Amino acid sequence: MKERKQKEFVKAFKAAFPNTIPVLTGFIVLGMAYGVLMNTKGYGVVWAVLMSAIAFCGSMQFVAITLLTAAFDPLQAFLLSLMVNARHLFYGIAMLEKYKGLGKIRPFLIYVLCDETFSISSSVEPPEGISRKYFYFSISFLDYSYWVIGTFIGGLLGNVVTFNTTGLDFVLTALFVVLFLEQWKERQNRVSGLIGIGGTILSLVFFGPNNLVIPAMIIILTILMIGRNKVCNLQQWKH
Repeated sequence: MKERKQKEFVKAFKAAFPNTIPVLTGFIVLGMAYGVLMNTKGYGVVWAVLMSAIAFCGSMQFVAITLLTAAFDPLQAFLLSLMVNARHLFYGIAMLEKYKGLGKIRPFLIYVLCDETFSISSSVEPPEGISRKYFYFSISFLDYSYWVIGTFIGGLLGNVVTFNTTGLDFVLTALFVVLFLEQWKERQNRVSGLIGIGGTILSLVFFGPNNLVIPAMIIILTILMIGRNKVCNLQQWKH
């Protein structure tokens, strides 16, 4: 029984890995940037890796560097964290059905669910004969590992970096663009992509660039829920 499960896991891991390659290239570089920035602010590799392994919140970790080096304001830190990461509420709702019945690994999948993992897991299905549980676990674990490993490398390099680190966090934006383009290649995903673009533009117009994320997510979710059947039919037709 144990040997059979190991074989199932290996098969699922091999099937999942190609889907995570865009995240690998982005997270290694972005994690390195984070590790370097933490080091330049006086936090060594241990603190950087612990932050990535425990918090694992991407963009908020970059924001946290400023919070760590400024006067401590717990209320501001809480509200800022809530606003930056509120989008995960929508991710969690969207993944309820996907992660249903996955047993003991479900808490881990929820804990490490990030933008990039959501983008992959919400749009791919395990190949025939591949365990759903191990497939989605492999995607989540790989993405999580890329971030932590990248942070570790960056933390080590931070001791010898001499160039200006301004703008390193732009790698996050570049990664989102790559993930979107990967999804756009599949015709059945383009309807959802256009809804996402349209909802974001509406939010930008009415709420401005500093407050667009949460309203955009609400607009997108509302459109998808109201027009769920029509969107599914359009996706099937394009497919």
